[in-house]
Amino acid sequence: MALLTARAAARQMGIGYSTLKHWIHNGEIRTTRTAGGHHRLSEAEIERFLARQRPMDNPKRPLDGPVALIVALSGRNRLRGFVDEVRVDGLLGQVRLRVGDQALTAVITREALDELKLKRGDDAVAIIKSTEVMIAREQVAQPAKRPRRRRRLTRVR
Repeated sequence: MALLTARAAARQMGIGYSTLKHWIHNGEIRTTRTAGGHHRLSEAEIERFLARQRPMDNPKRPLDGPVALIVALSGRNRLRGFVDEVRVDGLLGQVRLRVGDQALTAVITREALDELKLKRGDDAVAIIKSTEVMIAREQVAQPAKRPRRRRRLTRVR
């Protein structure tokens, strides 16, 4: 019986490493621990777990061959910056991108974050596609002017 590391098992199952670790910690999949405390999964356990998750007629296999890369995108509003912060909580993640002296925050799925493998300091591009974009112009507010006092004219006699 061959034992696989969690990373190798996740690859074989066609899922993200963090998803598998989540299942392990929740007790959804059984593992064996090494003397150093690392999780190992048997191929039989992987097959048992996959059989429970989806029908056998359409098993999910890891991608064989090259992965296609996006080389062009129709979105025109692109802001280049660097990743300032990445937070993950449950199914969602938050990425703060520094664009010049401004910060842009995006909330995306945890799965998308796992695929992007973003970490602090990485270069990234925010692509904004929206049905509503508002443009504003700011102006520094001038202090209110005091009304002029009318001088009383006195007649000299």
